[in-house]
Amino acid sequence: MKNDILSRSDIELLVNTFYDKVRANKIIGPIFNDIAKVNWETHLPKMYSFWWSLLLGEHSFSGNPMQKHIALSKLTTMTEVEFSEWLSLFTQTTDELFVGEKAEEAKIRAANIARLMLHKIQKI
Repeated sequence: MKNDILSRSDIELLVNTFYDKVRANKIIGPIFNDIAKVNWETHLPKMYSFWWSLLLGEHSFSGNPMQKHIALSKLTTMTEVEFSEWLSLFTQTTDELFVGEKAEEAKIRAANIARLMLHKIQKI
């Protein structure tokens, strides 16, 4: 039986499972692996804090994800295709692992983030 997202360990499971899929994905994996050359040891804890802050109210995240994505968009193409793939993987991962109010909120927030980032990048 699936539960809702209720704890930091739930956030870590979501983030780790999601980014395992991202790294293996043919569309967006190369952006993370080859272009951004993400250091997963530092990136994953930031993502735990980001989602923990958004979903569970623990204000531990600091940073400017928009700025980082805008800079990355200058190095590679980031269109609706890439953001749709990111959102699809996030939604799929959330649905596989969780059910409930926070899980639904996570998917809504992810959709809003993807839409806003795409909008900002397209304006450049």
